[in-house]
Amino acid sequence: MTHQLYRNNMNKPKYKNRFEPIHKDVKEWPLYKLSLKRFEFLQNVKKQSIERIIDTTGDGETLLDELTRVVYLERIRLTQNSWKVDTEDEKIFWSNMRKKVLNLKIDLEKKTLSKAEVREELASIVGRYTSEIAGHFDPNIYGFAKKLVPFGFSRLLNTNVGLKIKKKWNKRFSIDNKINLTGDIELIRSLAKKGTIIMVPTHFSNLDSIIIGWGIHALGLPPFTYGAGLNLFGIRLIAYFMHRLGAYKVDRRKKNLIYLETLKTYSNLVIQEGCHSLFFPGGTRSRSGVIEKELKKGLIGTAIDAQFKNIQKSESTNEDYTKIFLVPVVINYHFVLEAKSLIDQHLKSTGQEYYLVENDEYSTSYRMFKFVMKFLSASSEATLSFGKPMDLFGNKVNSAGESIDKQGKKVDIKDYFMLDNNLNHNQQRNEEYTRLLSQKIVKSYHKYNTLFSSHLIAFAAFGILKKRYRRLDVYGLLRLPEEDRIIEWEEFMYVINKLLTRLETMKAKKKILLDKVFKKNAEEIVNHGLKNLGIYHDKRPLYKTKEGNLNSEDINLLFYYHNRTIGYKLEKYI
Repeated sequence: MTHQLYRNNMNKPKYKNRFEPIHKDVKEWPLYKLSLKRFEFLQNVKKQSIERIIDTTGDGETLLDELTRVVYLERIRLTQNSWKVDTEDEKIFWSNMRKKVLNLKIDLEKKTLSKAEVREELASIVGRYTSEIAGHFDPNIYGFAKKLVPFGFSRLLNTNVGLKIKKKWNKRFSIDNKINLTGDIELIRSLAKKGTIIMVPTHFSNLDSIIIGWGIHALGLPPFTYGAGLNLFGIRLIAYFMHRLGAYKVDRRKKNLIYLETLKTYSNLVIQEGCHSLFFPGGTRSRSGVIEKELKKGLIGTAIDAQFKNIQKSESTNEDYTKIFLVPVVINYHFVLEAKSLIDQHLKSTGQEYYLVENDEYSTSYRMFKFVMKFLSASSEATLSFGKPMDLFGNKVNSAGESIDKQGKKVDIKDYFMLDNNLNHNQQRNEEYTRLLSQKIVKSYHKYNTLFSSHLIAFAAFGILKKRYRRLDVYGLLRLPEEDRIIEWEEFMYVINKLLTRLETMKAKKKILLDKVFKKNAEEIVNHGLKNLGIYHDKRPLYKTKEGNLNSEDINLLFYYHNRTIGYKLEKYI
């Protein structure tokens, strides 16, 4: 397929947080190059997935057992956990596959089982999974989408509510002025020219993909490929764009070996093709509001496997290997669209009989529209904090792409894959590298987290209640009647000042980042937090009473936003 190439208009005025593209010609974009050989690429994904699976199971009875398990799990998924995004022919496919597997089972009992037939059915399943996972990049759609995002939901501006908003809409409400970018941007841009970038953001909202996508464009980087939850493809308009913007689909309902190996192979080969990639290593949105502590290591591991393959290829070509760089990213909002439903899900799963969900809130198109409008038209902002780039072994990297160890010495990462002076693939060793890299990412999240005023006041308020009612567990605190949640202003400000003193020390030691509002005095910081924390939710997590004290209309939400500051050992300052 021939694309009419989309080109950036280099004569446009510069905006806040905008950088010139590092590649002015679309033909230089790795994703575009991959799109030109999409068929061959997917055939390779299928071929290597089958090889990896057979390496694990063999191609006989054990593989047949795995096929049986997959068919069983898929039929359960379709009957008990179906989504509207599931294709119409799925039931037919899996019903037919069930019949074929049962026939193979009969052949096994008769001792006439053909390994070729088992492999054939494996190939059929892997082929289906590959087609389902695969993205399709279209540079024209990308060019259109990047213009559309800052004015998302513009059609709704024709409504009566929208007309009021339209009158307010001007440059100062643009997404450019609402999202702050922090970090060593020039280093990231430099490394993107020398190797392959993998961004690993925190994950709190379904809007994260939009925000990080805009941030990548604002940095002047070419488009990234990224894994997006299959459920997001249930909305036709979103599906249309995501299909063509390099997104590949991830169905978190599927936990079977064949699907997971196909998914990891797809990610691995995309990275080997030099396509910059993005995935949320937490696996899903943080239900509790806590910054991720435990990461899903599967996709992180594909990056290490891809680095090994890049080095291995260079051995046969006598060329320099393509290096892979990892960039942790922390996304911060004052308020999260789905906070109510997320914290309810967390409490329901952890509290079991101790916690009862009253009204579970689910995101709708209207709620998302309302959120975006409030975000763009209010004083609230978001921050994308880009951590220091590192290689896949946690070493720092300089602008030349060289790895630097803790002693300040240059390191050739090829050495990490050597054994007895030979390049050696060792899965157990790579899994250990993956574990250590995951720990490095988590540390970076806390170090490069930008604390917001809303997070601080929620942490202080819930912490005061926790200390006051120390005999109650979390679920007891969440059942406190509103009249028992009152916090006197003087007590609150005393705690805030103690926390601010500690936070300044932590900032000086580069253990955390603070939003620019923290340059103001304590009372201004608190008022800023109160304004932003209550800007979206119907029931305010924290508000000032007529008497000048503080209270919460929704203590579950207060708990959710309090959790954003967990992990810094600040509890002892309350």
